[in-house]
Parts: sequence; structure tokens; C-alpha cells
Amino acid sequence: MKTGGMNKARTAAAVLLAAALLPGCTSIRESRGYIEDPTLTSLIQPKIDNRQSVEGTLGRPTFTSQFGTPTWYYVSSITGQRPFNRPRIRDHSVLAVTFDANGRVSEVKRSGVDQVVYLDPEGDKTPVLGRERSFLEDLFGNIGQVGSTGLPGGAGGGPNGQ
Repeated sequence: MKTGGMNKARTAAAVLLAAALLPGCTSIRESRGYIEDPTLTSLIQPKIDNRQSVEGTLGRPTFTSQFGTPTWYYVSSITGQRPFNRPRIRDHSVLAVTFDANGRVSEVKRSGVDQVVYLDPEGDKTPVLGRERSFLEDLFGNIGQVGSTGLPGGAGGGPNGQ
């Protein structure tokens, strides 16, 4: 009977250990940017609302356009992150409110995660124009160049070719 009791205790301990470790594997959810309320965003009507009413309903925008047609952008992202991993976008939305010259809403557009652009940098290098030089070329490349004019028709090393 002792072994039966030990097996039950081991099983209970294993279940408790698994229950304690399970939350460590769950994803951490985080809201970033504007927290969108569908009821409020549906209240914005073109040709009826103006900048003051939009700001009163939705609050200050995440950012505004600097050039072209005046547009306010409300950006919302929900990310999920598992332990020891990078965050991943779960949901993403952008509400763009465009205004006419009189400050009235002319258009309201919504876009989602389908418009997100993922950038994949290549290694530790930044691509540059021109030829690639080795470390030794960079180190010794200017030897003999200092003091020479480099200007056509000039033989001297001074600023006026003297």
C-alpha cells in the first residue's frame, strides 16, 4: 500500500509542477498606440464632422500628415510575445481621417494587418553606393594622398596650387 500512496503523491506533484509552469508558456498580450473603440470610430461622418468634433470623439491622433491633404492617423496594434521571443503583431489597424480645406471630414479609411510591411534587414551590414573596400584598403588607402593636390593642372600642395 505504501507504493500506491507514493505513486499518487508523485502524480499530484507532477500535476502541480505542470500547472505552475504552464503560465510561463503563454503569450503576453500588449496593446500599442490608439485603443480603438468601434462604436466611437463609427460615429465619424464625412461632410458632417470637423477637426474639433473628431478630436472630441476620438482624442488626439497618433500622428498627422505633414504634406499634402491634411490627414489624421489613429494607429492601433495588439502584439503577442512568448517568453524569450520577439513580439509578433496579432492585430493591426489604421484609421485615417482626411479633412478638406474647410476642416471638415472628407473621408474615413480603415486598413488592417494586410497593409503592414515587414522589413528583413540583411545581416550586420548597411548597403552603400560605391565600391566595397577591404579593411587594409581603408587603413592604408590615404597613404600618398595627403599633401598632393588632386586638382588638374596643379603641382603644388597649397590651397592656390603653389
